[in-house]
Amino acid sequence: MPELPEVETVRKGLEKLVLKATIESVEVYWDRIISGPIETAEFKRILMGEKIMEFDRRGKYIIIRFNQWALVSHLRMEGKYEVEESAAPLKKHTHVVFHLADGRDLRYLDVRKFGRMTLVPIGEEFTATGIRLLGPEPMVETFDKAIFYRTLQTKKRAIKPLLLDQKIVAGLGNIYVDEALFLAKIHPLRTANSLQKIEVSKLHEAIIKVLGDAVEAGGTTIRTYQNALGEAGSFQVNLSVYGKKGLPCVRCGTPIEKIKVAQRGTHFCPMCQRLSVD
Repeated sequence: MPELPEVETVRKGLEKLVLKATIESVEVYWDRIISGPIETAEFKRILMGEKIMEFDRRGKYIIIRFNQWALVSHLRMEGKYEVEESAAPLKKHTHVVFHLADGRDLRYLDVRKFGRMTLVPIGEEFTATGIRLLGPEPMVETFDKAIFYRTLQTKKRAIKPLLLDQKIVAGLGNIYVDEALFLAKIHPLRTANSLQKIEVSKLHEAIIKVLGDAVEAGGTTIRTYQNALGEAGSFQVNLSVYGKKGLPCVRCGTPIEKIKVAQRGTHFCPMCQRLSVD
């Protein structure tokens, strides 16, 4: 699943490729991709003649702003955008095509059809379903350490699923939660309210660092993911625990273990990330 670094890389790629392009027409081959109050026929009508003015991101959502409207796009498991010449044949799993006035297409492909697009008037994009409940962006400027600590002190859930639900901090998915918890030396099953202030401080720093480094590297390539420029991310070469089951920990040499936490495959070092607190 594309996580924040991958989505940010897609945003940057689309910005390079189609910023200021004008939409001539839209074709939708899978109606359920279009969500919200504006249905498919109206979606297609509204976007005719609209110019792409800006690409933004909030958590794992891409926001495409036009003259009067904003398109909120969630890639979910395997959604991706590609830019092709309009004459190029459609690939399998192409569900939405934005025909551009310059003879190119912006195409949305999604093997599992889980992705969604919601069209709202400019100014309402951050109140759209899903986005409005997101926590702060994982950056020093927006992710307050003191608030993070106070919030965790009120939660009895295990720290990993809590970080995955997007309400405390936006953009973390399975890969980067594992990596941040490893960097902070916190077991994924530790209850949030058991974390000491110094541990929360380390976790806060680890989240910002792991996601920041991954954005710089263009994200992580897992299975079929590629960005909007058709390039694979390179952060997978820097992963410390995710996908490393049985390999020696880069810190202590203990074999990395894999368990299920909230139905998600979870990687950790049993020596560096102990469950019991002395």
